[in-house]
Amino acid sequence: MTVLRIAVPNKGSLAEPSAEMLREAGYRQRGDDGRELVLSDPENGVEFFFLRPRDIAVYVGSGTLDVGITGRDLLLDSGADAEELLSLGFARSTFRFAARPDTATDLSGFDGLRVATSYAGLLRTYLSERDVDAEVIKLDGAVETAVQLGVADIVADVVETGTTLRQAGLEIVGEPILNSEAVLIGRAGAEPAPGTEQLKRRIEGVLVARRYVMMDYDIRAERVEEASALTPGLESPTVSPLHREGWVAVRAMVPRDRAQRVMDELWQIGARAILVTEIVACRV
Repeated sequence: MTVLRIAVPNKGSLAEPSAEMLREAGYRQRGDDGRELVLSDPENGVEFFFLRPRDIAVYVGSGTLDVGITGRDLLLDSGADAEELLSLGFARSTFRFAARPDTATDLSGFDGLRVATSYAGLLRTYLSERDVDAEVIKLDGAVETAVQLGVADIVADVVETGTTLRQAGLEIVGEPILNSEAVLIGRAGAEPAPGTEQLKRRIEGVLVARRYVMMDYDIRAERVEEASALTPGLESPTVSPLHREGWVAVRAMVPRDRAQRVMDELWQIGARAILVTEIVACRV
């Protein structure tokens, strides 16, 4: 039996959300001690390899492992022969420039300046594609201090709230370099390994289950069309007759972030017994 070899983050902000998504998709994951470097899941025909997030694209791009979960920023920075297969919706961040006030207002003022970053590969490609002649200085971390210490004129780093940059006397410059998030990756241009499509379908099912809830309600038959416009579902709502004459039961998937508003709107047109339940898993 062919085993799908999956690289997953061993620590950091990507690790636990990745493990939780894979658990929800029905795969075995490490216990609380988290000591395993390799974990076999023979029932699902997969094997997990726990690696540094920054190294995952290299292993997948070389064909050593079949697929992996890492950040889009780490994938692009690696220069590996790997590509994004599916965005996963967590660990979102923005990669941006920051500098002291009046250093530069946009890329046109970067020529001849020094830019410090932990993502040298990604940044060199970005600047080259825009014909910006700036020196890229690679640092392993804490790049926000590079300007204060005189190592660089500008920094390029992942920004969440911007608080750390402001504390260092820096402000955001120009447009975002990249909007990043966790992604499933595979080897670029390669035929998907057996089991890859099943993995994708399972993860897609988790993503849908996280975005939607199931809504059930009763409504008079003459108002079904109006109610269906509020709850169209993915294909169409399920409508079943009730024992009470003139009434029907309706079931449909509704976006989670709109559920309360939809319930209000349904109530206003006469729907009753409106129930919302979680979706654990699905295939669409």
